[in-house]
Amino acid sequence: MELTPVLRSEWLKIRTLRSLPGALLALFAATTAFSAIAGVSETSDPGFDPLLTSLSGVVPGQIAAVSFGAMAVSSEFQSGALRLSLAAVPRRGRWFAAKAAVIAVPALLVGLVTALAALLVARTGLGPAADGLGTGEQVRGVVGCGVYLMLMALFAAGLAALLRSGVATLSLLIPFILVVSFVIGDATGTVADFLPDKAGQLVLRETYDGTLGPWSGLAVTAIWAAAALLAGAWSLRRRDA
Repeated sequence: MELTPVLRSEWLKIRTLRSLPGALLALFAATTAFSAIAGVSETSDPGFDPLLTSLSGVVPGQIAAVSFGAMAVSSEFQSGALRLSLAAVPRRGRWFAAKAAVIAVPALLVGLVTALAALLVARTGLGPAADGLGTGEQVRGVVGCGVYLMLMALFAAGLAALLRSGVATLSLLIPFILVVSFVIGDATGTVADFLPDKAGQLVLRETYDGTLGPWSGLAVTAIWAAAALLAGAWSLRRRDA
């Protein structure tokens, strides 16, 4: 079976399952709203980073990206949907690759649009405080933000395939992103730089120091996402539908 029909069928599922476009809309709305709020906040802190402040809405907004990836996969484990999908596409690896592709593309596109909108609204609020941002830094922030959100969606998708549950995936990832990652960071120092969210978010900073840089940090997040997808693919191959 050619890959194109499989991609088309999986894309149809993404479009017609209401919670999935809703998650992408929530990603845009939450990220831009929080960035707009950050844009009118106090900027007298000596460690103020205008790029990070402008894109700070990504921290809460990424929950929607994670939800999108998790729900896109976990929906297959409800009401026997996976059995129907695999009956149509017996090659499980091909099916899962198509599923990952239709998660990655909209997550990337919405992530890029969201990052650009967040940057623009936050810069309006920051005013002269953001004048030092160069074009290259802003382009890197927008592109890196879009890639980061895509990778987090894929990371969640891989875990959902492994755990076979969207609830379990979100129950694991949301507390980790919002709480555990910060606690571990405070306790372990540079080790936390290699956590998937901490590493990827380096691309949102104007200045950075430490072991990783913006693109190497995204590479670390990509490794986490790839590992999760491989684990999910292994589980899909080894376990009954």
